[in-house]
Amino acid sequence: EADQRDSEQRCLRGLCLNMCMSGSATSCEECLLIHPSCAWCAQEVFGSGRTLTSRCDFSHNLLKRGCQVRFIEYPTSSISILQNMPLSSKGSGATNNVVQIMPQRISLSLRQGDKTWFGLQVRQVEDYPVDLYYLMDLSLSMKDDLDTIRNLGTKLALEMGKLTSNFRLGFGSFVDKNMSPFSYTAPKYQENPCSGYKLFPSCVPTFGFRHILRLTDKVDRFNEEVQKQMVSRNRDAPEGGFDAILQAAVCKAEIGWRKEAYHLLVFATDDVPHLALDGRLGGLVQPHDGQCHLNDRNEYSASTKMDYPSLALLGEKLAENNIFLIFAVTKRLYVIYKNFTALIPGTTVEILDQDSKNVIQLIVAAYNNIRSKVELTVWDQPEDLSLSFTATCQDGKPLPGLRKCADLKIGDTVSFNVSVEARSCPPRGTDQTFTVKPVGFKDRLQVSVDYQCDCGCSRTAQINSSICSSIGTYNCGTCRCEPGYLGARCECQEGEASSMYLSACREAEGKQICSGRGECSCNQCLCYESEFGKIYGSFCECDDFSCARHKGILCSGHGECHCGECKCHAGYIGDNCNCSTETSSCFSDDGTMCSGRGSCACGRCQCTEPGAFGDTCEKCPTCPDACGTKRECIECRLFNSGRLADNQTCQRLCKDEIITVETLKTDDPGAVLCLYKTDDDCVMRFTYSEHASGQSVLTALKEPECGGGPDASMVLLAVVGSILLVGLVLLAAWKLVITIHDRREFARFQSLQSSVQAARVHALCRNRFQHVREVLQRGGPLIPEHGARQDRSRRLTFTLHREY
Repeated sequence: EADQRDSEQRCLRGLCLNMCMSGSATSCEECLLIHPSCAWCAQEVFGSGRTLTSRCDFSHNLLKRGCQVRFIEYPTSSISILQNMPLSSKGSGATNNVVQIMPQRISLSLRQGDKTWFGLQVRQVEDYPVDLYYLMDLSLSMKDDLDTIRNLGTKLALEMGKLTSNFRLGFGSFVDKNMSPFSYTAPKYQENPCSGYKLFPSCVPTFGFRHILRLTDKVDRFNEEVQKQMVSRNRDAPEGGFDAILQAAVCKAEIGWRKEAYHLLVFATDDVPHLALDGRLGGLVQPHDGQCHLNDRNEYSASTKMDYPSLALLGEKLAENNIFLIFAVTKRLYVIYKNFTALIPGTTVEILDQDSKNVIQLIVAAYNNIRSKVELTVWDQPEDLSLSFTATCQDGKPLPGLRKCADLKIGDTVSFNVSVEARSCPPRGTDQTFTVKPVGFKDRLQVSVDYQCDCGCSRTAQINSSICSSIGTYNCGTCRCEPGYLGARCECQEGEASSMYLSACREAEGKQICSGRGECSCNQCLCYESEFGKIYGSFCECDDFSCARHKGILCSGHGECHCGECKCHAGYIGDNCNCSTETSSCFSDDGTMCSGRGSCACGRCQCTEPGAFGDTCEKCPTCPDACGTKRECIECRLFNSGRLADNQTCQRLCKDEIITVETLKTDDPGAVLCLYKTDDDCVMRFTYSEHASGQSVLTALKEPECGGGPDASMVLLAVVGSILLVGLVLLAAWKLVITIHDRREFARFQSLQSSVQAARVHALCRNRFQHVREVLQRGGPLIPEHGARQDRSRRLTFTLHREY
């Protein structure tokens, strides 16, 4: 409605083409089909009379042009709520009165192209009854698993008792079709297919499906029946599990499914299933009929008569009977069964240990996973209706294109807005219904639909009216002439032409008559027929085949071609309507749009984070947050710790293959090395890589790397020793400095002393020399003797003179 008002406002400002007047409407019904904004004036005297299409216009334009309100035909879509009981909070007690969806019944009155919407709320009540049927593969490879679950009933009832006060448990088993080439059919294998098999020489005859224990609250019965079971043997690796699933789903009375309970079907196997058409290998050409075929011994009697069921049939029957299917399979089969879940709504897959030791934790985790999400499905949707969903989950943000909410707690209420548009009008008098229901719920919303495709004025049509020259039917202000007559009042015969008429058939002066695609006759263009589609318009200017195509399909098959422009159905946009507005395929397992690394365009993620890839941009080894994201999976998967270990989402969010090693190799160029510090101050290291198969692989150490705890006495000794050592070093340094200083001072002292002594000797010698010279000058003897003494004095004088 808002879009319609915006369209009218734009046209009031002259910003758009008036598709009502440019269309080909020659009657009220045709006008209403052009666009939901178009209205028709049924007033007898209206407009110029030049063209019939002038009666088709926006309602406000018709009023301005003189059409009275009571003559304006302008139906709109509407909704009526027929049943709206409030949501329940608890499921215990009178479960017949439990309400988990609101409203329960509504009625829609739709005009073609006029979108309307209705809202609904869903709440999963607390303490709702649970029926769990354990369907086990009893082929030879599952012998150790059978030994493990012999006391499963008691333990499982104890754990499920924490989640619901009303729990029932049943049991069934399967192997494969007892015919060649699926099983051993030689006479010696009829009673004992393990005959001659050394590892396990004795087992029971091969069977398709066997219902063993009806759903009961007496868990001891479960233990008793399981302990009686023995394995069997088939020839090929795939099993006949899908035969068993379908029988467990459709044989409601025999299995004991309650109407007011959650239905859980646990399918435990260690191999792949046979699919539809595999039965032709054994000559089975009759497709599965989807019916119950249990004989008086509770065995599947049509195992050797009909082919295996298809995935589509399986999904249909599971949905009809509100059954949540849980695939409990070994790690090597996880990817295969994960692909099945995308094709079967309400199905989850969990990893089963080789000996089924984790089966209780698996079931509880799967149950919590199922209860943590709500997903809507639509049943019996009419082909001419287009539905689009907007989910409002716990964060309160509307999510267009999404019909499910995840990470919910029991008791949370979520809302959905459903937009409805009628793309076409069915035959008159057609009333249709469809159902909206959450996957696995018995509660549903019934929606009845009627169509406003006829005008009220058509009920007063006048045949051979005088207004139409008695040769036509007067209906909604116009004349529908008999064959061979034309004109607003049937006043002309075909073939009449004049210059006045010809000018009325040109869209503008200088343009071709009837756009070159028709003939002008009696003031009107008669458009040619075309093998490509319909040519229409006042001047034959429009057609329904000259629009954009995608892969050769006009408007991609998701819209209608109107005068060269694609009018897209609800949920599609673009010039050729090839772009879906559905965003559910863009949400990753953690509930974020494109894992927060891209945007959703045309129903596909466009990754904007460098290095990100995958359907939801979930793979990105080089992203800054890659190690942090994978760390949470390492913590919960290997050590049952961290944020994901508490809210039961580990198995749902962490599907990567994790390999544990003693020594981590880091030489792979395509792997990113990650490490983090644990709460125990240890270091955990792992590598993250993406294989060519698309599988993410985490290679991690079995245990974090931790250093040994320090010895207190050794620490004390080390500290004391360090202090002493530092002290000794400082003392030695001080002693060295003092010694060097002392030596320098002593050397200085000695140098000073030598200088003083030299000065004294010099002074003494100088005095002596002066005395000798004076004596010699006087000519007296130094000593009063003659001869040699005098010569010696001269030599002494010469020596002293030379030195000084």
